[in-house]
Amino acid sequence: MSGQSRAGDSTAVFTIQDLINQMALHHPVARQANQLSEQARQELRMARGVFDPVAASKFYQKELGGKNYYTLWDNVLKVPLWIGEVKAGYERNQGANVNPENVTSSQGLQYVGLSVPIGQGLLIDERRATLQQAKQALALAEADRVKNINKLLLEATKAYWDWANAYHRGQLLAQGLQLANVRLQAVKERVKEGDLAAIDSVEAQIEVQNRQALLAQAQLESQNAALLVSNYLWGENNTPLELPAQVTPSLQGTELEPLAAQDVAVLLDQARERHPEVMKLQIKLRQLDIERRFTQNKLLPKLNLEYNVIGTGGTAGEQWLQERYLSDNYKLGASFSVPLFLRQERGKLQITRLKINATQLELAQTTRESLNLVQASYNERKQLEEQIQLQEQIIRNSELLQRGEQERFENGESSLFLVNTREANLLSQQIKLYELKTKYAKAKYYLQWAAGDLGIGATR
Repeated sequence: MSGQSRAGDSTAVFTIQDLINQMALHHPVARQANQLSEQARQELRMARGVFDPVAASKFYQKELGGKNYYTLWDNVLKVPLWIGEVKAGYERNQGANVNPENVTSSQGLQYVGLSVPIGQGLLIDERRATLQQAKQALALAEADRVKNINKLLLEATKAYWDWANAYHRGQLLAQGLQLANVRLQAVKERVKEGDLAAIDSVEAQIEVQNRQALLAQAQLESQNAALLVSNYLWGENNTPLELPAQVTPSLQGTELEPLAAQDVAVLLDQARERHPEVMKLQIKLRQLDIERRFTQNKLLPKLNLEYNVIGTGGTAGEQWLQERYLSDNYKLGASFSVPLFLRQERGKLQITRLKINATQLELAQTTRESLNLVQASYNERKQLEEQIQLQEQIIRNSELLQRGEQERFENGESSLFLVNTREANLLSQQIKLYELKTKYAKAKYYLQWAAGDLGIGATR
C-alpha cells in the first residue's frame, strides 16, 4: 500500500488516488470486471471458428469371399467464405458394387468447386450473424466492465471521504479539547487568586468533559470509517489489507474546481453517448438489427448453385489449362426450396421488430434519465461550491467573535459561559466546513459517475 510521508512526523498520508491505484491493481471486483472483456474476446474467437477451413478424409473397403465389393476413398478440403464455400478434393471409388455414377478410374478423380447461395444466405446467413453478434457481445462486455468498475469506484470514494471527514472532525475536536484543558487550568489559577468565582472552574470542567465525550465518539467513527475503507484494499494473491493506525486521510481533492459551461456540455455528451447503460441498449439494438436482417433474409427462397471442375487424378492440373476443358469437364448443381406460407419466419420477424421498438423506447428513457442525473449532479456540485465559500466567511467572522469574547473575558467584561459558547460555535462551524468539503469531493466523483465514466484516476 502506497503512501506519502508527512514532513516532520512518522505518519503517512493515504490519498484518494492511492486508494484508486491500489484497487485498480488488486481489487477482486476490478480484476473480475477486466476478465469480462477477455471472456468476450474468446467467445468472438469461437464464433470466427465457423470460417475455419476443414480437412476431412473417408476410407471404406469391403471384401467377401476374396471378392472386392467396393473401395471408397474420399478426401476433401472445405474453405468457408464470407459468401459461399470453396471445396477441393480427391476421390477414388472402385469395386463391383459401387454405384456406377460414383465409379472413378484407377487414378481417381480430382475436383475444385464453388458453392454460392443466390437467394437466402446471400446477404447474411447464420455464420455471419453469429460472428456479428459475437463482435457486439465484445462491446457489451466492455460496457459491463466500465459499469462495474464505475460502481466499485463510486462506493470506494464515498467510504474514503466519510473516513476523511470523521478523521479531521476528530482532529478539530482534539484541538478543542486541548484548548478547554488549557482554559481549565487558567481558570483554576484565577480562582485561587480570587479573580474568578469557584463556580467558573466547575463550568470549565464540564466543558472539558463534554469535549472529551465528543472526541471519543469522533474517534470511534473515524476507526469504523477506516475499516470500511479497508474493505477496498487488497494485495497480491487476493490478500486483504487493512489501513495501519498511523495512516491518515488527505483532503487533496476537496479544492474548489468550478466547471465551465463547455465542461458540462462535454459531460452531457458523454452521458448521451458513452454511459454504460446507454451503450448497452445501443449495443442491444445493433444485436436486434442483426437478428432482424437474418430473420428477414429467411423470407427469401433457398437457391444454391454449385460448380465443380473435375479431372483425372495426377494430371488434372495440366488438363485444366487446356482450351474448353472447364466447359467440358465439370459437375453443376442447383437446389431450390421455399416454404409456402412462411408463418414461422414472418412471426419471428414481427417479434424482433417489437423487441427493437421496445428497446428504442427504453433507450430514450434511459438517455433522458442519464442527462437529467448529470444536470442534477452538476447543480448540487455548484451549490456546494457556494456553500463552502459562505461557510469560510462564517468561520472568519466566528473567529473574530471568539477572539473578541476571549479578550473581554480576560479584561473581566465577559463570562466563561460566553467564551465557551463562542468557541463551541467556532468549532461547530469548522466541523461543518469539513463536512461540506468532503461532500463536495463526493459530488465531483458522483458527477463523473453520472456521466458514465468515473474511470481509474478521475478527479473531476
